[in-house]
Amino acid sequence: MFLTHVPAARISKHLTTLVVLQCIIILSFSQTPIAIELYSFRNQFKTDVEGTLQKISKMGFDEVEGVSTYGLSIDSFNTLLKKYNLTTVSFGAEFSELEKNSQAVAEKAKALGTKYVVCFWIPHNGTEFTIENAKKAVDVFNNAGKVLKENGISFCYHPHGYEFRPYEQGTLFDYMVKNMKPKYVNFQMDVFWIKHTGQDPVALLQKYKKRFLLMHLKDRKPGTPGNQNGTADDETNVILGTGDVNIAAIMQAAKKSRIKYYFIEDESSGVMEQVPRSLAYLNFLTTETKKRDRKK
Repeated sequence: MFLTHVPAARISKHLTTLVVLQCIIILSFSQTPIAIELYSFRNQFKTDVEGTLQKISKMGFDEVEGVSTYGLSIDSFNTLLKKYNLTTVSFGAEFSELEKNSQAVAEKAKALGTKYVVCFWIPHNGTEFTIENAKKAVDVFNNAGKVLKENGISFCYHPHGYEFRPYEQGTLFDYMVKNMKPKYVNFQMDVFWIKHTGQDPVALLQKYKKRFLLMHLKDRKPGTPGNQNGTADDETNVILGTGDVNIAAIMQAAKKSRIKYYFIEDESSGVMEQVPRSLAYLNFLTTETKKRDRKK
């Protein structure tokens, strides 16, 4: 069975202990680690930081990507992570932080024990993202990436879609990839946003297979109108395998890329129910791949 034809409907709708155990299996034995983006639980963290981390751990995760310590000191946050057997492997940094004091970003990353720093947004005027914005980002990211590398940390930028507007014979993203030095700056692909902007995640992976080191796995409700503004209704985030992003094909293509970590991200209000089912779907893909490989 080819992964591109995997029917998501075959995933059980009922979460049981068996499903949780299956999730742990994929996290333990998948060649590329599957972690969780903590931003998915931003609303839960507002009222219960420790309880939310405990629930994330019980889902089967042991590695996370963070964007905040949710009002706690780094030491206190690290203590809670350790208590629930969680490790930060990637953490977000604001563009302004990278521009003004990249060494401070490096020190924070080292205190968190993370391997990667990611910038998720380039400031620009409203929905207008121009070549001037792209050129400034190239300068800031090349400089910050150099500092981070000197501190043993890899830097990635996470496109949100506005970078794919036409420029010369390609797009502004093409310009950024060409001019951001790969020894200092690489990329995190969010498959939802790549699809949302009208691009093909598989084709982009194949075009720049050496530049994407991290990936956000996020699916989109079929029929959702896309745009190149980096905006979407949170409720268009659906269980992996039930949307129109074609997660199965992406996972297959990613095998031939340099992806070091996958991060499940779900920005919907149903995150607590949807994330375990997304994990179950990824486990299903892994099982099908093993079956297919054994038949070769």
